[in-house]
Amino acid sequence: MPNGQHGQPSPSQPAGGQWYPPEWPDRIRALADGSLTPVAPRRAATVMLLRDTPAGPAVHMLRRRASMAFAGGAYAYPGGGVDPRDEDHRTGWAGPSQQDWAARLGTDAATAQAIVCGAVRETFEEAGVLLAGETPDTVVGDTTGDDWEADRESLVARELSFAEFLDRRRLLLRSDLLGAWARWITPEFEPRRYDTWFFVAALPEGQRTRNASTEADRTVWIRPADAAAGYDKGELLMMPPTISTLRSLEPYGHAADALAAAGAQDLTPVLAQAALEDGVLVLSWPGHDEFTKRVRPGGPA
Repeated sequence: MPNGQHGQPSPSQPAGGQWYPPEWPDRIRALADGSLTPVAPRRAATVMLLRDTPAGPAVHMLRRRASMAFAGGAYAYPGGGVDPRDEDHRTGWAGPSQQDWAARLGTDAATAQAIVCGAVRETFEEAGVLLAGETPDTVVGDTTGDDWEADRESLVARELSFAEFLDRRRLLLRSDLLGAWARWITPEFEPRRYDTWFFVAALPEGQRTRNASTEADRTVWIRPADAAAGYDKGELLMMPPTISTLRSLEPYGHAADALAAAGAQDLTPVLAQAALEDGVLVLSWPGHDEFTKRVRPGGPA
């Protein structure tokens, strides 16, 4: 596999399976000397979709194509950018209100609606799983028919907003099937930045996942502990937010347990910090010491 997923780590994977772009040191120095201006992060949402197995919950992950400009070859969850159109339309909704979600996510109600819509829409776009139903206590069944696929492709192409899709289908977004889990912001020295809310959800009965994303070359259901072990061995490439959230899922024996625990998770944004210490660049994520890197001239230490 490319990008150091098996065998010896690649230059962008110095230890374990942490994704580490070789251009970061130069960009960090440019940020420090003022020649690099940070871009504003784009709001994004991603979903850790769980299903129960005899050995405990498994999480649905996809591997980004090696050709992708951002984190090519890395394992991640279904997710993507928030559609601003989802702020404006009164979406069919069930579960905690937009105001409740605003309080949880630390935003206004319109932004919270768009973020939650983004989480549900991206899960449908990339995994074929839809957290919506005709009533507040039902969920749609199989979504693999040609008519569903046509709507999914229209969503991917942004020809159809998610609110319009729900209206067309006479569906309610089941916000109660989601739990907010974490929030990570792409470092200031990255050219592509995202302010990403991580959610957890259980695979609805009657639905099944598929690789519907053009950005992924494979998908897997894997126990969080097994995925973390693959990362530790350097076999699975991941960004810090991915492996951090995987490790946080390990204590839960059932998908429902993780969903029930979501309300107690800390949503304080995690933003990488870079400092220059005696000519050595120190890159750290506050509260996550395992990702700290010391970068000497010529590469990571």
